[in-house]
Amino acid sequence: MSSTWLVGLDVDGTILLQDETMSPGVPEAVERVRDAGHVVTIATGRSWMATRRYVEELGMTAEYVVCSNGAVTMRRVGDEWERWNVETFDPRPVLALLQERLPDARYMVELASGQRLYTEQLDDWTLDGGRRVTFDELGAEPVSRVVVVSPGHDEEDFHRLVADAGLNEVSYAIGWTAWLDIAPQGVDKGTALEQVRTELGLAGEQVFVAGDGRNDIGMFGWASSLGGRAVAMGQAPDVVKDAATEVTADVVDGGLALALNTLPAPAQVHAGE
Repeated sequence: MSSTWLVGLDVDGTILLQDETMSPGVPEAVERVRDAGHVVTIATGRSWMATRRYVEELGMTAEYVVCSNGAVTMRRVGDEWERWNVETFDPRPVLALLQERLPDARYMVELASGQRLYTEQLDDWTLDGGRRVTFDELGAEPVSRVVVVSPGHDEEDFHRLVADAGLNEVSYAIGWTAWLDIAPQGVDKGTALEQVRTELGLAGEQVFVAGDGRNDIGMFGWASSLGGRAVAMGQAPDVVKDAATEVTADVVDGGLALALNTLPAPAQVHAGE
């Protein structure tokens, strides 16, 4: 049996604190796990544009990185990266439903190319190379994600909206900044990581994932179904903890580092075989 683990880490609330500094001990723990021979990568709702800096800052050497809640998987090619797998959908039906219920919301879509189209700028969005468009132009071609931010609405409002609008035909996640992130049906961080695991030929029971949000539930289900480890951060909502196989400390207390430091070095795995 291979001694190599596939380690997929959420960014916001797992690797990063709310001020975008690293959670205590994370750089050192990532370095230790990487140097032990495991494949350490990121699985995030962020776009690649907003993810690459953390891959580099943490010295990750993984060949694949999962972005946009699983709709985009990047592959390292030499010193550059290519869009290895991109899942898209026709956004027009969901945009029409949302506009009817949230006419004053701000909308952004990510095209298969990675370019972002948006109706109004928001500080939280990484829009380098993006283009401001009319609402109708958002649905001109297939997209890998739709992001909605509606000032004055909180997470519970979004849950009701999803139920009322019948958004079960696409996957959705609600971030900790109370925005709605909509991906192609059946696509999440777990489906993307499964493609990566298969490509790398790694054992299913040796997957380790960590996260803190509702968009990590699919990834947790994937890991636990394979007999792997799904670690919820201590500050995660109960519904996220319930989907995990274990719970670590809060992000502010270095919960990810504590969990990563329980992973064995390959020599320890061999010794137990």
